[in-house]
Amino acid sequence: MFPEYDVIVVGAGHAGCEAAAAAANMGSKVLLITMNMQTIAQMSCNPAMGGIAKGQIVREIDALGGYSGIVSDKSTIQFRMLNKSKGPGMWSPRSQNDRMLFASTWRDMLEATPNVDFWQDMVKGLIVSRGTIEGVVTGMGQEIRAKSVVLTNGTFLNGVIHIGEKQFGGGRIGESRATGITEQLVEHGFETARLKTGTPPRVDGRSLDYTKMEVQDGDEEVVGFSYLPVEKVKPKEQRCCWITYTSPEVHEILRTGFEQSPMYQGRIKGSGPRYCPSIEDKISRFAERDRHQLFVEPEGWNTVEIYVNGFSTSLPEDVQYKALKMVPGFENVKFFRPGYAIEYDYFPPTQLKFTLETKLVKNLFFAGQINGTTGYEEAACQGLMAGINAHRAVKELEPVVLKRSDAYIGVLIDDLINKGTDEPYRMFTSRAEFRTLLRQDNADLRLTGLGHEIGLASDQRLALMQEKKEKVAKVKKAMADYSFKIDEATQFLTDIGSPVLTERVRANKLLLRPGIGIKDMMAAIPGLKEAVDEDNDLILEQAEIQIKYDIYIEKEQELVTKMAALEDLNIPESFNYDKLSAISTEARQKLSKIKPRTLGQASRISGVNPSDVQILMVYMGR
Repeated sequence: MFPEYDVIVVGAGHAGCEAAAAAANMGSKVLLITMNMQTIAQMSCNPAMGGIAKGQIVREIDALGGYSGIVSDKSTIQFRMLNKSKGPGMWSPRSQNDRMLFASTWRDMLEATPNVDFWQDMVKGLIVSRGTIEGVVTGMGQEIRAKSVVLTNGTFLNGVIHIGEKQFGGGRIGESRATGITEQLVEHGFETARLKTGTPPRVDGRSLDYTKMEVQDGDEEVVGFSYLPVEKVKPKEQRCCWITYTSPEVHEILRTGFEQSPMYQGRIKGSGPRYCPSIEDKISRFAERDRHQLFVEPEGWNTVEIYVNGFSTSLPEDVQYKALKMVPGFENVKFFRPGYAIEYDYFPPTQLKFTLETKLVKNLFFAGQINGTTGYEEAACQGLMAGINAHRAVKELEPVVLKRSDAYIGVLIDDLINKGTDEPYRMFTSRAEFRTLLRQDNADLRLTGLGHEIGLASDQRLALMQEKKEKVAKVKKAMADYSFKIDEATQFLTDIGSPVLTERVRANKLLLRPGIGIKDMMAAIPGLKEAVDEDNDLILEQAEIQIKYDIYIEKEQELVTKMAALEDLNIPESFNYDKLSAISTEARQKLSKIKPRTLGQASRISGVNPSDVQILMVYMGR
């Protein structure tokens, strides 16, 4: 009934979809197995993509040839570029999406991808022989053979849903949990633990009074995520969101449910997300605050369903309802469904290689929440890299590993492998030491060449990237070549409150002044327009960033070069760390467990300090 596949992907969430698409587009024969064909690419929590640091990840996925950016752009109902008041290293794109359109677009794109087959069933076991994966066993008893398997089980592994004192098995509300895989992997020597996450109530938008809330509009310019010319929502057609707030009265009602809270009564053992806490956790941890912000987000173009962002909870339904009715604009609220918490199995990611292949079972890959992450974007980028490396393992090609200086994706995977996580991991710009290099605007310049080289990014993507590179270079040259005469710029500089010139100065030097942009200069200075395509705002923006931040970019490049020296010093796989008696017991244990490939990786392992690395270098004869 089934052929032997190159890659089987288990789970069709964000990680599974990207893994299946990547492996198939590179030439592998792929089977995507999901428990429900109607929930492919389901947005289980908020109907949004991107955000702080997450938006950079979506752009990196797109630059490499993944689908998340395209799907997001096609289903966007509102777009915002966050942190525009800060430097470009902090700018982060975010879209509000039509939940149903997002999922259906993903399915359409997967069905249009050659080499992807589908099967609806639960995977209850793995076929492992002599330490190598050979396939999966489904709930209906089929044994399906494959040369590699990617597990992207999300929150489904032994998932338990909590609402007040009620608890029941499930991977999402209304969906069954997955059993069997955890127990089998433990038998093979894997460590496992529990995490929890939560989601807020969904409510009927017709029952809300929006006049009591603040309006949050989208940007006047919709940049989007994809570097391809995907048709995007028109700025004037965007749906707005709203902002409202809790109050001391709301908090008091929520506290009445604490004695029935699964979190406070100890029924939930797993750690929750530190940076996306439940509303009960917020009022407990930040007792001094008398209100918390809530974002009222529409779920799509043609639905009245509303997502109450900021009100994640597992309190009893009646407590949720009474508290939310006290929020301005929610006095007559009607629920579609209550919020809930879900607890599930994950596998500490220190058990993985940088390819996301497991150390214990050859050609078995983990991606997404099974590795302890939270968020669609973090899952999607892991799925992409697991799909790439599963394909390359089957074809006996060298693996693809992104460094911390290459991409936020590289930062995320490096953090997981070296530091592990005992709470849901979320990406932030602060986690990236080279964030001036890893901007959202240059992900194509950083990664599309690699994506094309490995057979994932299309010829069209490469051509667009090269064209962008050439146009930016042309603008930078024009700026470097053009000199302003003193009288040419006097009126222009006076109007913006900048000191007038006392001698001739080149355009690229004048651009370094605060408050001056290329477009301002083009409008004021004759002769520059002929050299620059003023209609292409993104090209002008890219050139301006490269010119204004050149010194910072150069400094980070120097740091990357210094770090590369340690990354080039390989540690033999057979190295015996037990003989390093001069280093701490913790460092010895961590090094033995993780088995770093290089001295650079060893230096980033939690519990290994610089003196430990120096001793390791001595033992290696360095």
